[in-house]
Amino acid sequence: MTIFSKIIRGEIPSYKIAENDHFYAFLDIFPLVKGHTLVIPKVETDKFFDVSDDLLQEWLVFAKPIAHAIEAVIPCNRIGVSVVGLEVPHAHMHLIPINSADDMNFSRSKLKLSVDEFEEIRQAIIARL
Repeated sequence: MTIFSKIIRGEIPSYKIAENDHFYAFLDIFPLVKGHTLVIPKVETDKFFDVSDDLLQEWLVFAKPIAHAIEAVIPCNRIGVSVVGLEVPHAHMHLIPINSADDMNFSRSKLKLSVDEFEEIRQAIIARL
């Protein structure tokens, strides 16, 4: 079982943004920028393109209002989408507020935010959904 499955099951705490029967979205605890959110399927599948076609379509529809909410809360030019999938063997999508392509450089140092900062960002995004 992956760390993401444990988060979905509530065994590991997360800064949950949204959830439905098929997906779970939460703030990345090692964000590139404020508002960096992960969107994961509840079905544990290692690779993004091994997810079923139906689920793949639903994934973008689930992520779309979350991306709009992040963009409304975090000053940015747009929301970048990245599917790297090397960190955890559970397919996941990164929604990242960006002003330049460098904002999606995963080799950069990650932000260190306080619990209060995470919670403030989480609440602001949820309020826009």
